[in-house]
Amino acid sequence: MADNTPTASTLTNIGVTMFTVSDVDAATAWYCEKLGFQVCADVRFGENGENRWLEVAPPGSNGRLSLNPPMGNQPGGGSIGIDSSDVMGEFGRLQALGVAIDMPPMQTPGAPLLFMLSDPDGNHIAVVETPPA
Repeated sequence: MADNTPTASTLTNIGVTMFTVSDVDAATAWYCEKLGFQVCADVRFGENGENRWLEVAPPGSNGRLSLNPPMGNQPGGGSIGIDSSDVMGEFGRLQALGVAIDMPPMQTPGAPLLFMLSDPDGNHIAVVETPPA
């Protein structure tokens, strides 16, 4: 059996999750216009500014989502969970905006209320009821 005893570390937070997307500008527009995210960083880098680092997040979020072009493969395939204080309200809001829902709201014993959707590049997003404090 593995020893899962935590070791001393200076790691404190998962700050950035990365999704590969086919078009950074189109993905940014989708996340901002459909999910209500905001741009947190948009930086060009490289010798001639040929690379781009772009992050989006819900307002007030500690975590950020970096939208990156694929590195040799197809975009998509990532997954994240986003907390919501009103899962049913968010479900209705996204449906009204025409966002395709992969799995409608469901709750199983021992699990929080959640629903699933995908961004236009096939990255999976679970909207999950915020756990009680």
